[in-house]
Amino acid sequence: MIIDGRKIAADIIEQLRRLPSPARYLAVVDVGEGPASKSFVAQKKRVAQELNIEFRQTTVSENGPHSDLAAAILSFARDPACGGIVLQLPLPAGFDRDTAISLIPNGKDVDNLRGNAPVLAPAAGVVDEVLRASRFTIHNSRCAVVGANGFLVGRPTAAWLSSQGAEVDRLDIGDDLSSVQSADIVVLGTGEPGVVNPDMLKNGALVIDFGYGKKDDAVCGDFFPSSATSQTSSITYTPTPGGTGPILVAKLFENFYTLTGSTEK
Repeated sequence: MIIDGRKIAADIIEQLRRLPSPARYLAVVDVGEGPASKSFVAQKKRVAQELNIEFRQTTVSENGPHSDLAAAILSFARDPACGGIVLQLPLPAGFDRDTAISLIPNGKDVDNLRGNAPVLAPAAGVVDEVLRASRFTIHNSRCAVVGANGFLVGRPTAAWLSSQGAEVDRLDIGDDLSSVQSADIVVLGTGEPGVVNPDMLKNGALVIDFGYGKKDDAVCGDFFPSSATSQTSSITYTPTPGGTGPILVAKLFENFYTLTGSTEK
């Protein structure tokens, strides 16, 4: 079974559309001109327009002084008209991610990058949505998070799964992945195309794939479903593209509504 991430995202956006639009704006700070970063920012801008949310973006040169990044974040942090700040990650080499994140106030941290904002990290929110859509029971299930040291996906999803009563194996590239075969739920976030294939999984497993890479010029995830093996038909998974990506953006906006107090009709 294939999970339709676009439909899940559309349902979330439709629910938000029925609420009052936040009176404050959403700010995005990115560094450099990387095409992947620009694509992700464009997705957020498109959803902001759909929801009639003011969207402001500051792009910092990756060749300029690193103090420009701090100045950009602080300008939004200090502006009472700003309701949320997105720091587009990863940053180019040489930039201090943790210092930059520390400048985002908890009340404006829509990605919960600091770990103590009053909202769920979007990646954990995606896992929650996919579990409900696929009707998987998380309590007492065995989960494998491959890419568990990842800042945006691995760490927050592993922590959330543990908090929900799952037994979690935390794995990374280079580890022995044989334990994946006994997992009921597999979360992938390595960016290594095909790191997991259907033959490595148990019957009935759920794969939530956050991987985003290219193989033979085609966009693909960490999981390669294959019609060549009968195992694929017993697996529930999110495709790439069209799986976790749209839901991530929708959950970010859900967080923005929460932080700006716009969740009541």
